[in-house]
Amino acid sequence: MSRLTSGQRKALPNEDFAWIDQNGGRHLPIEYAEHVRDALSRWPLTHFDSCEAQEESRKKILAAAQTFGINVSSTDDIVRNHHDPPSACD
Repeated sequence: MSRLTSGQRKALPNEDFAWIDQNGGRHLPIEYAEHVRDALSRWPLTHFDSCEAQEESRKKILAAAQTFGINVSSTDDIVRNHHDPPSACD
């Protein structure tokens, strides 16, 4: 994965992140295909503030995957809405 420098990450607009937490922390960048693939794998491991935030980020990542032509399997955790740590929706 291509790693963002601190300056590059700060320069990204909020829309390029799947989730912004209650404190303004920006998580799961989705501005490039590589980062979308990474977000797809990290989403099930991410602790979200709320069920709404979890679902919104899931939709953003899946939309970004479609935009970049990334095939997502129906068995992927993000499609099944399966979350490894306790889900914010439980």
